Amino acid sequence: MAEISESVSQLIDQFAKLPGIGRKSAERLTYHVLRVPSDVAMELANAIRKVKENIRYCSACFNLAESELCSICADPRRDTTQLCVVEQPRDLISLEQAGVYRGLYHVLLGRIAPLEGIGPDQLTLDQLVDRVAPGTIREVIMATNPTVEGDGTALHISNLLAPYQVSITRLARGITTGSILEYTNKEILADALTGRQKL
Repeated sequence: MAEISESVSQLIDQFAKLPGIGRKSAERLTYHVLRVPSDVAMELANAIRKVKENIRYCSACFNLAESELCSICADPRRDTTQLCVVEQPRDLISLEQAGVYRGLYHVLLGRIAPLEGIGPDQLTLDQLVDRVAPGTIREVIMATNPTVEGDGTALHISNLLAPYQVSITRLARGITTGSILEYTNKEILADALTGRQKL
């Protein structure tokens, strides 16, 4: 049986450490890197290096940024009276791509997950309270994921912000337009019934 060279084996091992990448996918990625011209492979390596050297957390909202403030916090056209709380920068990106929200964000950099050893002190909750305390923010939109941990995190934040004059709302949940009740799971149906609105 042919031996894989140490360099190739190390690259496979590194790719396999990425989330969602199994051993076979890691091998395919490695052999792709070996097949492409050197300049293309070096562009990938340089992009990884640049991200590690240049990207930091925004000092205001903890989104990914290349300077002190991210592009959203630095934009004077944003509504500074609304603050949308998300778990991770990728959640912020998803909401921005929807193109309807024009307020500011606050990234928690996780969620409270006791079974994984993640407590409130490991999130950016103190900084969130510091942003709400001055009273300029009128609404905090809880956009944590609709999971047990996400809901628990949202409840914890609601309790933290209770002393302040701020409206706390939650993203609507329920049945999407065009879906069929028969094929909708029970959690979505329960959310839809609980969050029903007047016609």
